[in-house]
Amino acid sequence: MPALNKRLVRKTRWFAAIVVATNVLGNFALSWGMKHGAAFDGSPLSFVLVVFNPWVLIGIGLLAGWVLSRMALLSWADLSYVIPVTSIGFVLNAIMGALFLQETISPLRWLGTFCIVGGTVLVGLTAPKTEP
Repeated sequence: MPALNKRLVRKTRWFAAIVVATNVLGNFALSWGMKHGAAFDGSPLSFVLVVFNPWVLIGIGLLAGWVLSRMALLSWADLSYVIPVTSIGFVLNAIMGALFLQETISPLRWLGTFCIVGGTVLVGLTAPKTEP
């Protein structure tokens, strides 16, 4: 494999990891802030109070980083590689919800989560087709 291609594959994998991390941490922070912050009752004032909750702001910032890093990744890597590989975020979101938010996850939902893991592993075993 030429050096440029190796570098591009490495960059693709790093950006995929960044996409997953910002997605999982952003969703977690947003959910934590919504569940443990100011009460949201649909009024404009409660909306402002919720948006300025530190956890919600962190979540918004991380999810903005997720969108930007995903855009960058998709600018050179195949969609058919990026989406399945970054879907491991769904699994990590379920684990974070169960461990830190005390969410109850049914056996059927865990089964679906493990199906996502299987698909992610299968796609991850293939080389990403990327363009410089």
